[in-house]
Amino acid sequence: MTFDLRAELRSRGFGGEVGLVVSDLAGRELYVLNPDRVFPAASTIKVPLLVQALGEAQSGRLDLRERVTVEAGDRVPGSGVLHELGPGLNPTWEDVLTLMIVVSDNTATNLVIGRLGVEEVGAWLAEQGLSGTRLVGQLQLPPERRNEAQRRGERNRTTARDQVTVLGGLARGELLDPFHTDLALSILSRQQFRDILARHVPRGEDGEPLYRVASKSGELTGVRHDVGVLFTPRPLVVALLSEGGDDPREHPDNRDTAVLAGTLWPLLGALGGVFRPPSGDI
Repeated sequence: MTFDLRAELRSRGFGGEVGLVVSDLAGRELYVLNPDRVFPAASTIKVPLLVQALGEAQSGRLDLRERVTVEAGDRVPGSGVLHELGPGLNPTWEDVLTLMIVVSDNTATNLVIGRLGVEEVGAWLAEQGLSGTRLVGQLQLPPERRNEAQRRGERNRTTARDQVTVLGGLARGELLDPFHTDLALSILSRQQFRDILARHVPRGEDGEPLYRVASKSGELTGVRHDVGVLFTPRPLVVALLSEGGDDPREHPDNRDTAVLAGTLWPLLGALGGVFRPPSGDI
């Protein structure tokens, strides 16, 4: 398909950099732009963490029904809700994984990282061939608790191709058994931040989306990501990563987010067999 995403974005005033990979469920790449460019991972790092943790559950090394106590010192700022609540809560590990994805909870994410281990996550990423993705450490830590790499200014990172590799393998059932695959996709489908990939999915007369979107967004200042599986008539696996945007607001009306979504959807709609131009958006 002839479509110059970079030119379209520039024409709409987006001056940042973008990495995009769109593939079908069989893994055939349908569109790529800067597929191996390394971006700050932001909350997309939570996708491989979810898959690895459910792999641990599948192997019997993690009991999803086991309860974990959220101590005062575990709470970190940023996205999520656990830092707004009192210490001593006892969610299950399944609850923790759900919070990590559905509301992108950073405290929950750090509990998962603490349970898996930073080095073990690195080994898992290497085993999956995800050479552009690295977990440096836990999220939003105060300076005195950061590790040496974090003190040097290193950040968790990823690429569009790595994200599509993980999500495609998950959707094809190559990484987990059917039960844990369904659980992972269910959790991803319930994510509440749906400002890019799911923004222009056609809706029925009742207002409900016509197609399921299992996705994970990510945000930092100037960074807007969204990665996921779109269960359109021709299902698509998509990773859109961007940085260098001009609008710093964490808000649904963020101009960069609107431009990315409005530019991307005609491409996704056409590739997925549901072309419908977006209306009422940039």
